[in-house]
Amino acid sequence: MGTAAATGVWGRAEQQDFRSRVRGTLLGTAVGDAFGAPVDGLALDAIREAHGAEGLTEPAPAHGRRGAVTAATQLTLFTVDGLIRAQVRRDTGAWHPPTDLHRAYRRWAATQSDWGPDERRKEDGWLAREEWLYSRRDPSRACLLGLADEVMGTLEAPKNPEAADADAVARSAPFGLLVGWEPQLVLQLAVECAVQTHGHPTAYLAAGAHTVIVHGLARGESLDGAIQRTLALLAARPGHQPVTDALRHALGAVRQGMPTPARVEELLADGTADGALAAAVYCALVGEDIRHGLRLAVNHGGASAATGALCGALLGALHGETALPPGWLTELEGRATILELADDFAMEMTQGPALHGPALSSPGWLTRYPRA
Repeated sequence: MGTAAATGVWGRAEQQDFRSRVRGTLLGTAVGDAFGAPVDGLALDAIREAHGAEGLTEPAPAHGRRGAVTAATQLTLFTVDGLIRAQVRRDTGAWHPPTDLHRAYRRWAATQSDWGPDERRKEDGWLAREEWLYSRRDPSRACLLGLADEVMGTLEAPKNPEAADADAVARSAPFGLLVGWEPQLVLQLAVECAVQTHGHPTAYLAAGAHTVIVHGLARGESLDGAIQRTLALLAARPGHQPVTDALRHALGAVRQGMPTPARVEELLADGTADGALAAAVYCALVGEDIRHGLRLAVNHGGASAATGALCGALLGALHGETALPPGWLTELEGRATILELADDFAMEMTQGPALHGPALSSPGWLTRYPRA
């Protein structure tokens, strides 16, 4: 995988493996998010009271239906949309991915206030015309405030410098699917896009760390190997200690016997982004399969939707789409949109020149992902 991506030469087997991991990452994010949504923020006792002694073991209704996703999945999809648009715009010489991602996140922000898609805005592309995305699903205040105007947060002048929750992390997995990029560049892009809403170092470095772990998995590394690489890259970043400590804590917890909700809650600590990442990483490491990992990731007294989304992204990137529970996928809100976007991303990354290169150009593609 790494060689194919680095040289730009993709055989059919590499393309199929990559597409499966892209689908796995995006569907895993959404499945974990939807699974955690019904118990998000509930104390463990309350979860057990509502769902039995084992806690939540199968999808339950939230937002009026089973399989409903939260703002984390919505923003993850707009992250993918922004990354495709950045690649398409690269031909024009206007190459600044954080700006393209900011435009994509602003398109998401419009879904939170508009009644529905505005067909007159052709430059919005196809994703912003998906009506199911025009639902308000518990977006964090930091996301709404950070994207409320056209001023883009940067590392020098971040938006919401006090925001340390996990919402920026929960939308960041797609950056890790840039398998042809070097890990430190992937980390930098994730950080620059996280500060558009979450300016606290713990939040934006946790987003960068999650991204680099996904990146390693998408390139075929083991989960442990991807975490070690991430720790090495984080060490050079100012303010990295809380995130580094949290990841080391997760690795240490793996050796402490059978996984329990109490251990997950201990990793979550005060519920900031580093704790959510540590809990998700731990659940991905100790889960016997994806179902077991996700059950661990949501049955605790914290941000269950975010930890579910993070854990789902890791397991989906690691194992590919076919390892996800089929019964959970059948009821997943927006599944057709997620699959369409995943396949478009995989096609852009492996065959972009055939879609909008100097010699060939697909008008249909540029309608879906306008350069405007």
